[in-house]
Amino acid sequence: MINVPFCKVLGRIIREIEFELLLPQHWNGRLLMSGGGGFVGSIQNNLIDYVNRGYATVGTNTGHTGEGDQAGWALNNMERQLNFGRLGVHRTAVVSKAVMHAFYCAEASYAYFIGCSRGGGQAMIEAQFYPEDFNGIVAGAPAFNWPAIGAKFVSECQVNYPDPQNLDKPVITNDNVKLLQELVLKQCDTIDGLKDNIISDPRGCRFDFSTLPVCPGDKAGTDCFTQQQVTAIKAIYNPLIVNGQMVYPGFPYGLEGEPFSWQIWSAGSKEMPSFHYTLGTEIFKYLIYNNPSWDYSKYDFKHFFEETRYASSYLDATGTDYSDFKKYKGKMILYHGWNDPALSAFATIQHYEDAMKKDKDLQSYIRLFLLPGVLHCGGGLGPDGVDWVKLIEDWTENNKAPERVVLSKTENGKTVMTRPVYPYPKAAVYKGKGNPADEKSFEVRADQK
Repeated sequence: MINVPFCKVLGRIIREIEFELLLPQHWNGRLLMSGGGGFVGSIQNNLIDYVNRGYATVGTNTGHTGEGDQAGWALNNMERQLNFGRLGVHRTAVVSKAVMHAFYCAEASYAYFIGCSRGGGQAMIEAQFYPEDFNGIVAGAPAFNWPAIGAKFVSECQVNYPDPQNLDKPVITNDNVKLLQELVLKQCDTIDGLKDNIISDPRGCRFDFSTLPVCPGDKAGTDCFTQQQVTAIKAIYNPLIVNGQMVYPGFPYGLEGEPFSWQIWSAGSKEMPSFHYTLGTEIFKYLIYNNPSWDYSKYDFKHFFEETRYASSYLDATGTDYSDFKKYKGKMILYHGWNDPALSAFATIQHYEDAMKKDKDLQSYIRLFLLPGVLHCGGGLGPDGVDWVKLIEDWTENNKAPERVVLSKTENGKTVMTRPVYPYPKAAVYKGKGNPADEKSFEVRADQK
């Protein structure tokens, strides 16, 4: 809720890029833009509370109107595709700065972009293609390689929804994911020295699938797994490889049965197909093939790389050369929940490692933080509370790089857990004594690998 005097500017750029810009009477000289989620389709000005602190805030619909999980707006419409993939945020940033200059008779001293999921991908687009737009950027759980994400989702759905006419009967059940989480934690919970249902670094988990209880006669039950169910589960954990090349990594172990985890993202239910199904098929139908009749169940991936080249050209932020962003003295924080069921943390890690190979000095202006026990953009058993705006502002304006970030978990208004995270590849490890819900009980380890 905004409780200070401000001016609201609603505008349209070109034909369909709509935006909302909020201008506080007592301006602190900063522009703060927030990213969108899913396929966007509505003005998402998610940081309006910062107007109370003197920030001008802005959000955009990225050039179309629609539901956030539907992409029919993109059918055979190159302008909308380009606005969504590449231009909507950039053009909004440029126009917002011009409006602010006219309103305040002064240029913004600093401009910041904060986004998660699609917004995280938008953040990376900005850093790679428009490095002059923002001084500081925060990219959370970024969706930065769209055809690859869509292909991974489709590959899962081919085994979880083998019959496109029966989407109310997913192979993986709610009982499966709850039991799966119990068995994964039984094997891997304590590899980090703590029994707390959080696997601090899931890469250390070597889950033995032979320990899964087998359903008698291969008939589905509530406390066992059929062979078909095991195959569908492995499709989520395993990377998608096409023609010997990895398209998208698998998902880390842990928190499969938590609310807002696998049940809504990967497995689905009788009431609603998984978000992986919805988003994956929408990406292929409307952003890749421009064919509403495209059938995921018949897709063989043989020509994936050739046929997705155009879509990648306007959707993806897979470049690993951030030299222009560095030249403009930009700073960026990447973060990803280790147990994100929507977008794999492994993808963000691989991108960051590839970028470090390009520039050994990368950590002087881009840092990655991995959040144990955290789901997509937040939630889960681990702590996720932190003021990313303050962190990126301190780094950008005061050269105070984030060395140790303390996350908090709040329940009913009370802080119940704090834990530190360090810039990748450093990691926090339990000291072996002290309250595991207190960040002071953890110390830094040099290398996560």
